[in-house]
Amino acid sequence: MDKAENLDRITALCEEAAGLDARLAVFPEGAMCDFGEADDDLRPRAESLDGHFVDTLSRLAARHAMTIVSGMFEAVPGDEHVYNTAVVIDPARGLMASYRKRQLFDAFGERESDRFRKGDEQALIFQFEDFKAAVAICYDVRFPAFIQHAADRGADVLLLPAAWVAGPLKEDQWDVMVRARAMENTMYVAAAGQAGIKYCAHSMVVDPMGVAVASLAERAGVAVAELSRERLEQARARLPLVSQRRAQREAATTR
Repeated sequence: MDKAENLDRITALCEEAAGLDARLAVFPEGAMCDFGEADDDLRPRAESLDGHFVDTLSRLAARHAMTIVSGMFEAVPGDEHVYNTAVVIDPARGLMASYRKRQLFDAFGERESDRFRKGDEQALIFQFEDFKAAVAICYDVRFPAFIQHAADRGADVLLLPAAWVAGPLKEDQWDVMVRARAMENTMYVAAAGQAGIKYCAHSMVVDPMGVAVASLAERAGVAVAELSRERLEQARARLPLVSQRRAQREAATTR
């Protein structure tokens, strides 16, 4: 729950990633501040998008010439709720875009909607070098149509900050769904999972055929993988799911 300590950890991890030549870093959901207990009021810890957390990330991105994606809790003035938000920080421009979690985690006895306001936008898509990257958050991954829509809009990569709560079979479900979203959309998925007793951790990068090319298992740390345009195009040539969905939709529209 200590925001200053979390920023120190993010700073150290950015430095480690930069030393491994990473140009894009994805941090977990709630990287600014943990969720705490179910009845904790997060409003005193939430920040605006021009607050200290985003400002610090902007300086880190500029220092390391690195795009940073991270979860945070965004203040909603005059509201009893906050947004569960992911920000995209460009090394030259600072805050480039943000995405507010659309599917709130009201499941397995949890009620995220008690403390969070639901976002109403589709998954964010932005250009990163030769790739179009989509951003979603944690529970969004359980909604295949939501992720498919991002792929059909042109996303090559899914960036997924998460704090996947531990429980019976939850780690298996996380692994299956991250891989499934990669395979059914022939896209890369970079899924950053919170570590610690409450969470499953298991951060990983999965390629467009569902192969985990980097993973941290139960650990916190840095996992680095290369995004290959050639690998992406080969996968989509062999398994043209995205183009076939588009064709089906166009055919249905013209009937």
